[in-house]
Amino acid sequence: MNKPVNSSITRRNFLASGSALLALPWLESMIPLAAAPALPKPPTRMIFCGVGYGFTEKTFYPTQAGALDELTEGLSPLERHKKDFSILKNLTNHGATDPHGGSTSYLTCANVTGTPGKRFHNSISCDLLAGKQLGKNQRYESLALASKEENAGGHGKGMSLAWNEAGKPVAGTRGPVELYARLFGQSDESPEEREARLNKKRSILDVVLSDAKSLNGKVSSLDRDKLDEYFQSIREVELGLVKDAQWAEKPKPKTDRKAPEEGIEGEAEILLTYELIALALQTQQTSVVSYRQPVASVIKSMGMNYDPHALSHYGGSPTRTDANRLRDKKCTEMLAKFIDVLKRTREADGSSLFDHTILSWGTNLRHGHMIKDVPAIVAGGLPSLKMGHSIVLPEEDTPLGNLWVTLLRQAGVEVDSLGSSTGIVPELLS
Repeated sequence: MNKPVNSSITRRNFLASGSALLALPWLESMIPLAAAPALPKPPTRMIFCGVGYGFTEKTFYPTQAGALDELTEGLSPLERHKKDFSILKNLTNHGATDPHGGSTSYLTCANVTGTPGKRFHNSISCDLLAGKQLGKNQRYESLALASKEENAGGHGKGMSLAWNEAGKPVAGTRGPVELYARLFGQSDESPEEREARLNKKRSILDVVLSDAKSLNGKVSSLDRDKLDEYFQSIREVELGLVKDAQWAEKPKPKTDRKAPEEGIEGEAEILLTYELIALALQTQQTSVVSYRQPVASVIKSMGMNYDPHALSHYGGSPTRTDANRLRDKKCTEMLAKFIDVLKRTREADGSSLFDHTILSWGTNLRHGHMIKDVPAIVAGGLPSLKMGHSIVLPEEDTPLGNLWVTLLRQAGVEVDSLGSSTGIVPELLS
């Protein structure tokens, strides 16, 4: 006679995820209790979300430190989660020089124009840094997501928020259709076809590497730096091919979540992407995600005909100010729904995905052209982080990199510094 299965994995719990998965990664939890080993602790996840163009100065930002008892108008959609997030004041990205290009160094905090002899040079972003440690045994070390908007969307150079070790932009997965295909798309490629495809890529890479090596000793010191960056990019491609080959024969998880249709934009695009992020984390395809969110299409989906750049410069215009306030609330309304998804998504041990996640959500500028004192919201269930507070840091212009170093360390990532960081943010620790 069969013994009862683990009571934490019930039909109710299974369906309560909101994603209605058919397969979970830790299926050993379905083994009878007497035969089941102790479940491993769910891994820590990290999510980095970036929104462009800032928020309305007088109605979004808290003015006082302390418990978030009463939320501002702009934060009011987060009322049901006010004990599960904190907002920080006095953070500045010292690497940012372009008010509407702060996302270029948002997750790197590098001084992108201050390296002698180089017009532009970035460094690795904290999402990729986290992925190298948290996601090394997963299908994707990290997932960099970009919007389908052709416009930079108030974000600056690059296509996602992610930058590799050579300081080059990571294109990112664009839109929910492409993301769904990466997560759950099943290949009909035969083993022979797959091997032929990988061999072709290897052959092309060998030719490119040979050509690049032939230039060694024939270039200036400045060009040598460029070649070194190029070699780093090639090494990353090589490592990617190795990982592709390792995972090629391992089937992707299945889900009864239907593939999204083309043409989804604005609010619907973001909400669907949030759901797919939760699925990516729950099925353990990755532990780290960054998301450069669309801006213009959100405003359009709200029925407003404003250019996002013009809207951010609301100035003394009551009409634009009101529209900007509505946009603020729409952004935090979507964030609140994202937290809902993370809270109702179940881990194999019965805990929620939110319990094991560090979620950061912010923007590259405060408002207008103000790149100092950028808002940073941190949410999640890790007990080591102080939630439910408006945190005013004692030093103005505290490096934004200090926040990233703090969050990385709390996630178990070994890191000494990042970009312009000078330490950690102890005020965020419980």
